[in-house]
Amino acid sequence: MHIPDGFLSLPVVAGTYATSAGGLVVIWKKVWRQFNQQAVPHLAMFAALIFVAQMINIPISGGTSGHLLGGFLAALVLGPAASMFIMFLVLTVQMLIFQDGGVTALGANFLNMGLIGVGASYLLYRLLIKVKLPVLSRNLYRSLVIFVAGWFSVVIGALFCGVELGLSGLADLSTVVSLMVGVHAVIGLLEGTLTLFIFKTIQSIRPDLIYINQNTG
Repeated sequence: MHIPDGFLSLPVVAGTYATSAGGLVVIWKKVWRQFNQQAVPHLAMFAALIFVAQMINIPISGGTSGHLLGGFLAALVLGPAASMFIMFLVLTVQMLIFQDGGVTALGANFLNMGLIGVGASYLLYRLLIKVKLPVLSRNLYRSLVIFVAGWFSVVIGALFCGVELGLSGLADLSTVVSLMVGVHAVIGLLEGTLTLFIFKTIQSIRPDLIYINQNTG
């Protein structure tokens, strides 16, 4: 989903950069208020975890592969604003050091995987977690919601990525959107599974550090 240089038109580059820059200003203000000196190491360690996880690609099928994005996972543990900020740091380092994503596409990549991927999936989680299903226990339902929202974080980012590529004239809009969503709907299954597994692991070790445990309203 990392868009390289040369794939986006100038208007799309300008629009995504402007949107991402505005979002980053808002995020930074929220992160500055949320984190104290003791909590900063948690943010740094989670940024390192996501950076390493994104370097590990798992083959899916037909020559495609997937890896953990980690944005929604970080939102569950640290909150959505901190997660978006972490995604910006990770995407920037990947771009500068590993050329994973282009300089002109950083605005789009952060918009897709950071602002939209994290924001939309966290919002979906907050909406679904309020639903009561008598046929499922609360813990089982919560696990299901986490899996679905983790899957959604990949698919919604792929959708916007496809729209940006289509608007840039790379291919027919409907074709590129269908292709991106179709492939990433499969990759999203990996995201949902890993998100749930890692969250459960952290929950069992340090539940006091998890953002959603302290912000259930």
